[in-house]
Amino acid sequence: MSGGACPCGGGDYRDCCEPFISGARVPQTAEQLMRSRYSAYTLSDEAYLLQTWHRTTRPARLDLESQPAARWLGLKIVATREGKSADTHGVVEFIARYKVGGKAHRLHETSRFVREEGRWSYVDGKISPD
Repeated sequence: MSGGACPCGGGDYRDCCEPFISGARVPQTAEQLMRSRYSAYTLSDEAYLLQTWHRTTRPARLDLESQPAARWLGLKIVATREGKSADTHGVVEFIARYKVGGKAHRLHETSRFVREEGRWSYVDGKISPD
């Protein structure tokens, strides 16, 4: 993806998530990391997703290619707690909409993040039933 709207809804991809996914910049907030991880899911960028997953909860692999193809439709940030550049912990609640095999789904999750040595990472998330 070279330009145009960012999958996360945060503006132009080149100015929003692309610098994080390409490694040119490091997310400064938990929400920036959350948005870039959503965009990485839309791009099936397993390497970025694993790289930004906390070492204590990171799976060995995601196997995105072996799962049914999801078409990601949009991201809505519901709430954030802490997660600013001076914090060490953050929480981002979001709703991600997607389709698999023509059927619409919603993922409503409250994700936890930590910042260590100046880098945010995804720890885990609690999925809310809809």
